[in-house]
Amino acid sequence: MQIIQGLDIPAEFRERRAVLALGNFDGIHRGHQALIKAASAAAAAGKGYAAALVFDPHPMRILFPERAPRLIIAQDYQSRLFRAYGLDAVYYYPFSPELARCSPESFVRQMLVESLNVSEVIVGFNYTFGHKGSGNPDTLKELGGYYGFAVQVIDPVLCGSEVISSSLIRQRLNAGDVRKARELLGYYPVLQGVVIEGEKRGRTIGVPTANLGVDSTYNIPAKGVYAAFATVEGEAETFRAVVNIGSKPTFHERYPLSAEAHIFDFAGDIYDRAMTLYLVERLRDEQRFDGIEALVRQIRADGENARACLAAAPLPEYR
Repeated sequence: MQIIQGLDIPAEFRERRAVLALGNFDGIHRGHQALIKAASAAAAAGKGYAAALVFDPHPMRILFPERAPRLIIAQDYQSRLFRAYGLDAVYYYPFSPELARCSPESFVRQMLVESLNVSEVIVGFNYTFGHKGSGNPDTLKELGGYYGFAVQVIDPVLCGSEVISSSLIRQRLNAGDVRKARELLGYYPVLQGVVIEGEKRGRTIGVPTANLGVDSTYNIPAKGVYAAFATVEGEAETFRAVVNIGSKPTFHERYPLSAEAHIFDFAGDIYDRAMTLYLVERLRDEQRFDGIEALVRQIRADGENARACLAAAPLPEYR
């Protein structure tokens, strides 16, 4: 799969038209997956190559930064999922105030027709585009008829009686319900970052931890202790871990939110290496303990619970 920053069509695709999925794709949840798979199916049927157009940064970070949602996944994991679900190319295009002022017709003509030469465009039922979101799927169908491309609109994807959405997933993550979030996403919720130096207290009590530096633009699940799988840059193995997300109340009155993982059966220096945590189950709330001995006892119990949980859990698919 080709990852393109901008709209410069790679040479291998210039003789073919694009079957283009449009959306924010925050999280690439099961609703987004329906769009991507529809684009892949249309491309396989001979309508062109399957691609997605993604605005980066998220439009809300430009238009209403104070209301911008924290993102569910980072771009590199998003690209990994795009590839896994069958896309041939992803175009990441910088969102700007100028682009936000484009009329629906200008957006379609300039970006979809003149730049990307689309044969078919695939959107969700609630897709909006153009100045102040004035365009919708009906607008797109009308413009498609004029400019000569097809439009496919994907119906809502439900989980029970709920429409799957990025906002619903953030709600479940913020409640610590990673099991439900996985059901909505179709894969384990992830935390990604680079391992940074922490207080190094874990090694003094026999439980060394890797502190994950997570960018503040990403949605960190609720405080608590989680069972998780872990992958580390440069390591082929998928490890098992117990993860604490919290503010270390046993040692501090106030401390920045941190995510630290005790990786089972692993020894080595992983500072400055990328790590991905795949959250499987929330084991308990964050707690304050009366002393180090009580904390260590609980950490050992957490480790046993995490091992038991992970023994029955399938490995992450997209790692």
